[in-house]
Amino acid sequence: MDDSSLRIAYETHDGVRELVDCLAHALESLSIDFDRWDEQYVKGPGMYVAVVIGPSVADFAYPMGDNTWPTDRCHDVCLDLDAFYETAREVARTRDGAVVVSVDGVVQEQLVRFTDLGPDELESGKADPDDPGYEDWMGSRHMSALDTSRRPNVVSTLTLSEETGRVTRFEDGSFVTTERGDLGGEWNVDDTH
Repeated sequence: MDDSSLRIAYETHDGVRELVDCLAHALESLSIDFDRWDEQYVKGPGMYVAVVIGPSVADFAYPMGDNTWPTDRCHDVCLDLDAFYETAREVARTRDGAVVVSVDGVVQEQLVRFTDLGPDELESGKADPDDPGYEDWMGSRHMSALDTSRRPNVVSTLTLSEETGRVTRFEDGSFVTTERGDLGGEWNVDDTH
């Protein structure tokens, strides 16, 4: 019997796609709502989120010390998007590490640092060790998100750049990035258009 017919395709599942869209919307809103991007010596909010399949990321992540998500204020992304946004705004300004969200929208309390891809993962065909696909604008958060998106139990990773306000969605080793001035399309009233 072919076990693949019993596998849930989280990558294309409508509920998971909606979750990733909600996360992207929240990061875009954080970027648009911060109005000090052009000030010298000021960093904006920065965030790194990973949507994962499975009960644990212990095989490829380490805790980031005391950096945690306040689950008492918001433990699920889509149940109350306003609460998620308000909590994310605080976390993006005060904490370091990646936020882990399961495919059902539950936010893990511990923020993490993802490990580098191992030799088996590099051989899987999703990563080219000679050309990892990094762009000049990518910092360590974005490079990690690109690499982490190649893992088989990661559906998507998203980043908000604290330097520029750029929001990027990474999936399966590829990415779509939107600079701050282009966020929100025609609805963005930012003067950088």
